[in-house]
This record gives sequence, C-alpha cells and structure tokens, in this order.
Amino acid sequence: MQVQVSGHHLDVGDALRTHATERLQAAVTKYFDRPVDGQVTFSKQGHEFRADASAHLSSGMRVNAQGAANEVYASFEAALERLEKRLRRYKRKLKNHNNNNKAPLPAESFPSFVIEAGDELEEMPEDAQPVIIAEGTTAVPVLSVGDAVMQMDLSDVPVVVFRTRGDGGLNLVYRRTDGNIGWIDTGRDVARDAQKA
Repeated sequence: MQVQVSGHHLDVGDALRTHATERLQAAVTKYFDRPVDGQVTFSKQGHEFRADASAHLSSGMRVNAQGAANEVYASFEAALERLEKRLRRYKRKLKNHNNNNKAPLPAESFPSFVIEAGDELEEMPEDAQPVIIAEGTTAVPVLSVGDAVMQMDLSDVPVVVFRTRGDGGLNLVYRRTDGNIGWIDTGRDVARDAQKA
C-alpha cells in the first residue's frame, strides 16, 4: 500500500510521516488485504491541527475521515479512529451481503473542473465567465442505490453521482438538510411510466 503524507501550509517531518504511514497501513490492512493507496494531509486551522486521512480500496470504494486536535499527532489519531470505524462498518456490510471477493467497481471517467467561488457580495456582469482553477477527470462508478449511499457515508461527502446497473442512467444521492438522504434518478422515463399506469 502506497501512502502519501503531506502538509497544507505546514511542514511535515520524517517522524510524523513515518508514524502516519505505518499507522494507516496497519489500520487498513487489518480489515482489507488488498488496499490500493492512502493519503494523509495535515493542516493548521487557527490553534488546532487538522488531519484528513483517506484510503482507496481495491473494490473501488474510497474511505475518508477527518480529525482535529490541539496537537498534530492527536489530530491524526482522531482521524484514524474515524477511518477505522468506517472500514469496520464497510467490512461488516460486505460480510452480511457475502461480497468479500467483489470485483472492482466499473466506472467511466468524465471531465471535471474546479471553479473559483467568487465573492457573494460582488456584483457580476451577466456575460462574466467563471474562472477555472483546475481541470481533471472524475470517475462515475456503476452502483446500486444502497452502495451509493454507503459510498457517501464512507467518503463523508455530501453528494455521490453514479450510474445504475439496470438502465445505466445517471443518478445521484445527497444528504438533505433534514438529515435524510435524497435520490435523483435521471434514468427513469417518466412519460413511459405514466403510459403504463
């Protein structure tokens, strides 16, 4: 397992890099024997340190966790504890569904862009074009709705875009402000469904 340890506006020494690499490898291999890679990013926010840890599993799932504390090692341990909890939950779900030897998730890559947010108070002319900060690709996996919800929980992201196995339509699940999960299914033909009724 390859682990990348970096700091965001923070110098990460060899001792911290070694500690984070060894602990993340041990935590992930405790539950999965074929992890692909991992990443740990340290940053300082005010008087607190923040650690963002992620592990990319051979099944295609990505597990993310964050931790914050007054000390950099404690922030990493908090993130690692959350990551291990999510890995344990995912492993238990796989065992319950007998998916231990699951093949990697099929996915298509699409262009993705990071656009500058801009100032909300600033008045923008109608013909203004957004400033593109970064370009890349994003993988859109083929998942069931349940797997997409699990991916959203494991990754700790607000939205997951995916294709369904049945009709291949583009779908997304998202966390609503009331705490529930919303699902948008663009693959259903509403007009055809209305004719059947």
